[in-house]
Amino acid sequence: MKKNKIFIACDTSSISKVNEIIKKTQNSKIKIGYKFGLEFLNSKNGRNFISKLKNKIIFIDLKLNDIPNTMSSTLKSLKDLRINYLTVHISSGLKALKEVKKVCGKIKIVGVTTLTSLDNEDLKSIGHQRSLKDIVKLQAKLASKAKLDAIVCSPHEVKEVKKIFKKEIITPGIRLLGDLIGDQKRIMTPKEAFQNGATSLVIGRSLTKGNVKKNIQKLIRELK
Repeated sequence: MKKNKIFIACDTSSISKVNEIIKKTQNSKIKIGYKFGLEFLNSKNGRNFISKLKNKIIFIDLKLNDIPNTMSSTLKSLKDLRINYLTVHISSGLKALKEVKKVCGKIKIVGVTTLTSLDNEDLKSIGHQRSLKDIVKLQAKLASKAKLDAIVCSPHEVKEVKKIFKKEIITPGIRLLGDLIGDQKRIMTPKEAFQNGATSLVIGRSLTKGNVKKNIQKLIRELK
């Protein structure tokens, strides 16, 4: 289990809740990282809190999607946070992805494919003619061409993505056995996702809602 990473999604604006998550998820069985998104970074004390974290794997999930100069400038402005991973939308284009890679230093740039909240019908409604699977394949090729360090895709697309993108594959849309689906449509259990070929998982509500310590123990049992 130690060779695979679990990124815990700290989807909250509460410092005390994040402190609880970090404290109660420490264990010797699984390699843990912490993912902070727009909600926490835009909260009153969120950025300052992250800047003080030490000896933790920090995943900043901003999903940057802008012109090349804005994306590279944003990355430079985050360098005081000791970030390990930063997400960018692959749909921002090859030039923007290359610009970000040029200035990233030790930060691993993670390309986001198609959000797990979307399905084929959603993509049609915003003008895409290709199928979801074909779009993700094209995005994986672009990530590979831009030499990104990792890619985010649904666990359902991992097998196809692995044929194209040879580095770290991170999958959200993960639920422990018996948990509600929520707002993500393309989901799997942790064990299924790793068996499909994912190298790292992002798990949020399944671990952070209710008894965090018990949830971690449940995850460990499911991965055995």
